[in-house]
Amino acid sequence: MSETPHQGQPDDAMVDLVIKQITEGLSPAEQRALESSGDAASAYARDLERAVAAVTLGGSSKPPPLPAALAETLAQQAAQYFAASNKVADLSEARSAAADGALTVASAVPRTNRNGAYGWLAAAACLVLAVFGWERSLSPPVAPVADVATPPTPSVPPTPAEERTALLAKSDSLKTSLGATKDPAAAGMTGDVVWDPLTQRGFLHFTGLAANNPAVHQYQIWIFDAGRDKRYPVDGGVFDVPANATEVVIPIRATLMVRKPAAFAVTVEKPGGVVVSGREHVVALGAIG
Repeated sequence: MSETPHQGQPDDAMVDLVIKQITEGLSPAEQRALESSGDAASAYARDLERAVAAVTLGGSSKPPPLPAALAETLAQQAAQYFAASNKVADLSEARSAAADGALTVASAVPRTNRNGAYGWLAAAACLVLAVFGWERSLSPPVAPVADVATPPTPSVPPTPAEERTALLAKSDSLKTSLGATKDPAAAGMTGDVVWDPLTQRGFLHFTGLAANNPAVHQYQIWIFDAGRDKRYPVDGGVFDVPANATEVVIPIRATLMVRKPAAFAVTVEKPGGVVVSGREHVVALGAIG
């Protein structure tokens, strides 16, 4: 004789239909009968589907043993479930199933007790999910893929030649050629200068200027300001011409404000330059205007 179903639970016939729906499929008449049983059968069907899906997803490989504490907790929960359902549960069997991860549902389902079968299926689903959670905890975490912004391309400062070209393009820049003197270092030299009065920046451009030995002497730039004494032109810095350099671009670094540039000159001086030049070795000279 079949058992009297608990309040809110389907009877044996409905449980049969639910199991058949999941495993084999129902005929139209059986489907109508199941749908007419109400919410209890629908709830049982959802739970059984979860149990079957969980067991199926478990695969055939045996997971690593659960920790003793987790196995004990699962066994206690299984015992509480069966006690709440007025079923007699074997606690040692539940502990063994939890510890081994052996979730073979078919062997745990007595055909003569379908409500008990449902209970074992639901418990099996819980155990499967717990085992899967434990396996995931053993796997190394996968770092989430974060949106990585493309780093900005580092800016490359312009070369002196590029800066000179930009300065030449400005309409208010001052430009003039630099003529060679009779000094031997200037033989075959040609050059020019560009100067921006607003930014106090400028460049010398030479081809054919003789290379120098920085340990012996250096070239020094001079800027003659119409508002100053001609004996004391403004120092524009020293520079070197490397060996085998056929063309050089030299930045001008004025040490004082140049209000009215009148001329530019280049002399040969001792290493590091001088404060006041004797102008014994002038290699290039060019007047503005």
